[in-house]
Amino acid sequence: MAFEYIDNVLEGAKEQHLLRQRVVVDDICARTLAVEGRRYLNFASNDYLALGDRPLPPLKGRSGGHSSPLVTGYSREQAELEQRFCALYGFESALLFASGFSANASVLKALFAQAREGLIVQDKLNHASLVDGGLAANAQMQRFNHNNMAHLDARLGKSKAHHKLVVSEGVFSMDGDCAPLEQLRSQCEKHRAWLMLDDAHGFGVLGGGKGSAAVLKPDILVLTFGKALAANGAIVLASNKVIDLLLQSNRDYTYSTALSALQCEVIDERLTQLLAADAERQHLSALIDYFKSQCAAAHLALMPSDTPIQPLIVGDSESALVMQNQLREKGIWLSAIRPPTVAHNTARLRITLTAAHTEQDIDTLVSALEQCR
Repeated sequence: MAFEYIDNVLEGAKEQHLLRQRVVVDDICARTLAVEGRRYLNFASNDYLALGDRPLPPLKGRSGGHSSPLVTGYSREQAELEQRFCALYGFESALLFASGFSANASVLKALFAQAREGLIVQDKLNHASLVDGGLAANAQMQRFNHNNMAHLDARLGKSKAHHKLVVSEGVFSMDGDCAPLEQLRSQCEKHRAWLMLDDAHGFGVLGGGKGSAAVLKPDILVLTFGKALAANGAIVLASNKVIDLLLQSNRDYTYSTALSALQCEVIDERLTQLLAADAERQHLSALIDYFKSQCAAAHLALMPSDTPIQPLIVGDSESALVMQNQLREKGIWLSAIRPPTVAHNTARLRITLTAAHTEQDIDTLVSALEQCR
């Protein structure tokens, strides 16, 4: 029978405690969520500034994207939103995408579509969208050990490729640590390489809201709107010639329906809120420090991170799932992250803090973690 392997794949994932399943959420905000009539403290949200809890003013935009941006889908609202981001970050041009995954993967494919002797060197902890894009690109792809500049230097130095691109995240989504931006720039300058930065988890939180790019302007910057901005979509910022090239060869952009004018209006309003959210960023920073100090007092070994992403390594997938379920019994909602999202034997509880949380919430979480370990 065709596709008989499916049963074996699913059974194998179940036996290894790796089977993924969805949960219907009845109601959610940055601080809490409700599932099957019970409300939990929510420590799994990427809405770091709790902007998703804020009301939006009346919106006038159309809800439909109508067509591809290269047909009739490129609206005045899109153009103005792209220009606003360009002015904010000092780039010449930009493209809006329906998702961060699409933006990351398609840019790598399109950039090297007509290149010869291309090399993409990525941090080993880069997001799956970047890895998939690199594997599908018309270029050799190599990985360097996480934030290891000596290894990156060796990779770049041994390559005879003419077109070299270094790719990193600004804040790494599963570890919560930050890329060494100045060292990355130095390596790129030394080896005449370009730098592409995905700042999905730094945007809104770091650099007064501007994210990692407040410290360093890469050659290509990707910002996603589904985290701190509390919206949908993504934007790629680069030079005029890079954006013009993407317009010729980026299949995801060419053959996808454009973001609607309504969604652009939402993003624009959320951006205004994000840039003005200094009090929220200050409160969030204080909560991160408080959480880390409470965990240290409780002898809970967190990974090194100064961002809202605070991972607690458990080890094997079964133990991570057991802890996840024990925490849910205590009214705490967070996720057990297992392979292949993270490396073997590094299954973890990915704890995310938001500006909506309180110190009392942190105390409740730490107490529950102590009881479950």
